[in-house]
Amino acid sequence: MTDQGTNRRPGRWRSGAESKQRILQTARELFGQHGYGGTTVRAIATAAGVDPAMVFYFFGTKQGLFAAAIEMSGNVPPAIESIFTGDLGTIGERIVRTLLENLDKSDRTPLVMLTRSAPTDEQSETLLREFIDREITDRLAAMLDTPDAALRAGMVNVQILGLAVARYIVRIEPIASLSIDELVARFGPLVQQCLTGQDSPPESRT
Repeated sequence: MTDQGTNRRPGRWRSGAESKQRILQTARELFGQHGYGGTTVRAIATAAGVDPAMVFYFFGTKQGLFAAAIEMSGNVPPAIESIFTGDLGTIGERIVRTLLENLDKSDRTPLVMLTRSAPTDEQSETLLREFIDREITDRLAAMLDTPDAALRAGMVNVQILGLAVARYIVRIEPIASLSIDELVARFGPLVQQCLTGQDSPPESRT
């Protein structure tokens, strides 16, 4: 006999709603205690009394679990992955388009969308910053071969956060009403310049 299929584990899998809620509550506690990087799916599963396979069944990835735990839009983790699928030479446009398309579809402002349910503002800030560092900034920097890679990736954050604030929070015109295509055409090259522009000596680049 096997216990791998969902149809053969009625006691654990039919109580899906209860198990899912227990996993989420455990994830919130462990992310709060150990941070995003210091918390593993296996540790969450063990503390919640479930198999890691159940965590992946409900949430797909660690990023998906984190998103659910702090009530981040479920579209955010796959959107982040789409940024890193493609050529480095066009990543600026992908970053801007991905940001705008997801925020345009959201009924929440960017900061509320990301942090609404964290236990405290300070903890919310810390978790969100670590998530952005590990899943976006560090990955962008790792794609570069320059001594200032971390600074370049940080400047990308400045550009996209500034655009998000201007369009969705302060609603500065004409940024707030321009089409996504127009903003991608104008801001995509700026983000690209921050990341891969030729400001550093040629010998420091491949």
